[in-house]
Amino acid sequence: MRWIHTKAFVATSVAIAVAAVGVVVGLLVTRGTPPLKPSPVASSAQSPEPVAQVHHQLRSPFTGEPIKSLQRVLAVKIDNIVYARPQTGLTAADIIYVLPVEGGLTRFMAIFSSHVPPIIGPVRSARQTDINLLRQFGRPGFAFSGAQSYLLPYVERARIVDLYANRVGGYFRGSGRPAPYNLYARSSALLAESKKASKAHNIGFTFGAAPPGGRVIKSKSVTYPAASYTFRWSPKIKHWLVWIDGSRAMTTGGRQLDPATVVIQYTTVARSPFKEYGVRPPFAQSLFNGHATILRDGREYQALWRRPHWNHGTAFTTLNGKPMNFARGQVWVLLVAKNKIGRFNESQ
Repeated sequence: MRWIHTKAFVATSVAIAVAAVGVVVGLLVTRGTPPLKPSPVASSAQSPEPVAQVHHQLRSPFTGEPIKSLQRVLAVKIDNIVYARPQTGLTAADIIYVLPVEGGLTRFMAIFSSHVPPIIGPVRSARQTDINLLRQFGRPGFAFSGAQSYLLPYVERARIVDLYANRVGGYFRGSGRPAPYNLYARSSALLAESKKASKAHNIGFTFGAAPPGGRVIKSKSVTYPAASYTFRWSPKIKHWLVWIDGSRAMTTGGRQLDPATVVIQYTTVARSPFKEYGVRPPFAQSLFNGHATILRDGREYQALWRRPHWNHGTAFTTLNGKPMNFARGQVWVLLVAKNKIGRFNESQ
């Protein structure tokens, strides 16, 4: 019996000792181990991350820039000879067309939609080229000061909202300039008269990354018989600064005109049957197809243009048929003769 009790005592003592050693080892190990952190999976399960929301930014089909909504299109014919400079409101235009007129000169057609300045001018008269060019915008409001007597009925019956200065309000004569270079328009009045005008829509322009290639240039000049334009790349503002007839093309707000993209569109220039000052002025064709030179990002690209129908826009592609993307911002389009009538010349 004594042997049994002794054995039990020894076994109990050994068990206690082993347990004690285990506690000591456990304490030593625990003190040397940092506390466990929750696993990423467990953390994610407790606090799930929000799902990213995808928003599609509405952009202007004329400039590629962000806009809140599509607005009505307002086209204004604007003089650009030396007596009409500096002009008012041009920096707000989405597109500026440079169109040949009589005497080897040019005039602007400014397209407004994304931004419309309060005052625009000086407003001048319409030409036959305007009618066909405007059809790609649907039924835009068209502001002009008049037209040749035989041409005027064609302009007013064209697919436009007629904003002829002798028919609607909003026009006034500014001081400090002689007529006809002092006629200006209040855009609020023009927009009030053109509530049924078409809103901006795709006219063939595409915007985005530049295509591969292109030739680095510092400037590009286009010369009409009695007018010249030079576009000089500004690395600082990433736009093309404009010179007209050797002088900076400024606005009354003190800013130099500076498109993001310049399109030199080579086309047929014929003679209009509607005489101006006793001569038949140029009629620049904007239909069919041809070649173009595109300036963007300090580079020059060769391209093709195509407009198969009056109601269609003008698509621009690279020489291999891919979309010729424009840089986002104001676009200038110069219609230039590819024949001898326009006596076209260009240089770097």
